[in-house]
Amino acid sequence: MAGGIKELTVDLGERSYPILIGPGLLARVGSLFAERGFAVKSPILLITDASVEDLYAGTVEQSLRDKGYTVARAVVPSGETSKSLTVFDDMITACLEAGLDRRSTVIALGGGVVGDLAGFVAATYMRGVRFVQIPTTILAHDSSVGGKVAVNHRLAKNIIGAFYQPEFVMYDLDTLLTLPIREVKAGLSEVVKHGLIWNADFVAWCDDNVDKLLALDPEALGYALYEGCKVKAIVVSRDERENDLRAILNLGHTIGHALEAVAGYGELLHGEAIAIGMVGSARLAGKFGYDPSIEAVTEALFRKIGSPVRIPGHLDVDQIMAAMQHDKKFMEGQMVFVVPTAIGAVEIRHDVPTAWVREIVEGLREGN
Repeated sequence: MAGGIKELTVDLGERSYPILIGPGLLARVGSLFAERGFAVKSPILLITDASVEDLYAGTVEQSLRDKGYTVARAVVPSGETSKSLTVFDDMITACLEAGLDRRSTVIALGGGVVGDLAGFVAATYMRGVRFVQIPTTILAHDSSVGGKVAVNHRLAKNIIGAFYQPEFVMYDLDTLLTLPIREVKAGLSEVVKHGLIWNADFVAWCDDNVDKLLALDPEALGYALYEGCKVKAIVVSRDERENDLRAILNLGHTIGHALEAVAGYGELLHGEAIAIGMVGSARLAGKFGYDPSIEAVTEALFRKIGSPVRIPGHLDVDQIMAAMQHDKKFMEGQMVFVVPTAIGAVEIRHDVPTAWVREIVEGLREGN
């Protein structure tokens, strides 16, 4: 595509799909649907949240209607609490009321919560209908790629879900200009994550360009999101269902998901919790004898971005430890962690002593 649009491909054979990144894409949604042969006579359900609806839903719907598509809209509350079975049930009802059939499409317009929820709806309605991701947050550059879709249980994050790939991902950079600064910082934490697991040069670039990224400089942001999505696309193309390599994308998630669960899916944004988790994983690297500068570099970069690097002091250590045992990565009684071996390289460890993890969690609490 022209007009400053960058394109990546998630290579999954016959199920391969593009990631489009650039400005002005929302107005092209209808044309892209037509070009890719989406059924005009089958209704579309656009799932979005209360924060995004007034900003962008009308543009997407008008673009589709201009090409002859019928679109219904379903709006969920903003925030992680919408990733629940209750809201999922509401969205299935919306599919039925809109008359979606087997050739219909569900569109996710919003951040990672909307993407995960809408994807799970698409994966399960009539045993699967087409699905398109239109992320509107920096954080969602990670969750919108790769086909992990899910809702939360009160005891564990993303424990109810599926692998279900979208038809394409459309990332309109203009939508990021309305983000609150806290969400910008949380999203950049996930951008940095891709560098920490794969590309030391990109980590250094992020460190040099923090001010531009926080200011949402279009050129810097476009480059950063392209590089982050590129790492995700490469990893998913090699290991779609997380049999081995894809697990490296979970850097910081073992502690991070536990913090989200204990805090009640609201106090900490996902990117904030994962930033703290990545500092914890970097500290764990020291336990395994790797270069202690890994922790220093990791923490310094997150502080520079403005992401939290300490666990809120009121969160209970015992509850955090218990939540980690509900995590999908807890296997055969062993804690499984993605541990950095250097900046830009990680390994998956199945031999992490619980005592080490408790010591790190206690040490990361505010005031320690």
